[in-house]
Amino acid sequence: MPDPVRSVLAHAPDLMVVRFAFATGDSGALHSHPHVQSTYVQSGRYRFTIDERAFEVGPGDAFIIPSGATHGCLCLEGGDLIDTFTPRRDDFL
Repeated sequence: MPDPVRSVLAHAPDLMVVRFAFATGDSGALHSHPHVQSTYVQSGRYRFTIDERAFEVGPGDAFIIPSGATHGCLCLEGGDLIDTFTPRRDDFL
């Protein structure tokens, strides 16, 4: 499955805001990182997995992914996610 298109919107050493544009069927592979992540669903529908717990989200939903949690998603209906990371993800620069 294809990967979403990533756009860094703003960043400072302690915080980063990133938009991910997904098409239907795109996925974010299961992964983990030391950053705390908040995700806001701007548009679309997604099935997320966080540490083996699966749930669906849609426009206006938001949630937190703890540091070190294994997570990923499948896009059920194309749209955009706005992710915030603390500290900044230098691997995205």
